[in-house]
Amino acid sequence: MSKKRIAVIPGDGIGVDVCEVGVEVLEAICSKLNLDFQIDNFPYSAEHYLKTGITLPDDEVENFRQNYDAIFLGALGDSRVPTNVHAKDILLGLRFKLDLFVNFRPSKVYDENLCPLKGKTKDDINFVVCRENTEGIYVSAGASFKKGTPDEIALQESINTRKGVERIIRYAFEYAKNNNLTKVCMSDKGNAMRFEGDLWMRTFKDVAAEYPEMEISHQFVDAIVMNLVRAPEEFEVIVTCNLFGDIITDLAAQLQGGMGMAASGNLNPGKVSLFEPVHGSAPDIAGKGIANPLAAVMTVQMMLDYLGFKEASLLAEKSVLEAISTKNVTKDLGGNLTTKEVGKFLVDFVKNN
Repeated sequence: MSKKRIAVIPGDGIGVDVCEVGVEVLEAICSKLNLDFQIDNFPYSAEHYLKTGITLPDDEVENFRQNYDAIFLGALGDSRVPTNVHAKDILLGLRFKLDLFVNFRPSKVYDENLCPLKGKTKDDINFVVCRENTEGIYVSAGASFKKGTPDEIALQESINTRKGVERIIRYAFEYAKNNNLTKVCMSDKGNAMRFEGDLWMRTFKDVAAEYPEMEISHQFVDAIVMNLVRAPEEFEVIVTCNLFGDIITDLAAQLQGGMGMAASGNLNPGKVSLFEPVHGSAPDIAGKGIANPLAAVMTVQMMLDYLGFKEASLLAEKSVLEAISTKNVTKDLGGNLTTKEVGKFLVDFVKNN
């Protein structure tokens, strides 16, 4: 088996704290299962930008494309960079330049005590969101006119292509098919966003026709966020645009226990892809030992699964389940351990199981 190379960008704030734990768990798994991984750290962050004026060089993106199998990102965001230009160039830059068109977000309850919904069980909340990741409102197409005057005008355009819409919808159906799932729901706001909605609906119907075994449905975004709270058990695979996916997945994270439990993958299937916990950099608690590292470890789990290391992926998930069930977790999950202590528990579990 050829060596796998992982680029690690800890980033800002608690990204550094949780990334350290994620890497420690990854190294323990590699040692336990004799996996040949090379893990390289990269300095791109607010600190690096403030010192050098560099966010993310184009040649580094090419380095990732040519020489790495995956990128593990901690978190980005720092008040010392009020425009967050470094975060935009690093995260959005990698998404666009590496064409990471799938933002893959699972929502799975590992302990019913963590779920805020009354009466819902592990069986009720287990779905994935496939968010289009390179188009829509996030392409920064727009302009301001007469800025700073009473007559100011701001235009923000959402760009959707048939190619972009079709490939994310097809990914959602293929994921459902390959994982023995039967329900795919597309969400948009076609009743208000006529042209975008028309493209998404026609494309959804065209692709769905190739998967007659699937039960398909459509819900407007305001309806789906309501129904995810009312009856999350109705959903298996949700596919949607960039903006609505951003909104839906934050709700999905809360259903599973909060942002400290939420992992994500930014994927270009079969090519180098980026994996990140989605809780943000939270600079106000950085370095205090209270950041929950489980999302980072579940991000490692997702990365291992993507790279084809199923046994390693399952071991990472088991370590998280054990930490939760035995309360060897941080205060936000009902435990009393520090970030590093949770990491030690996870590493010890990996070594002994």
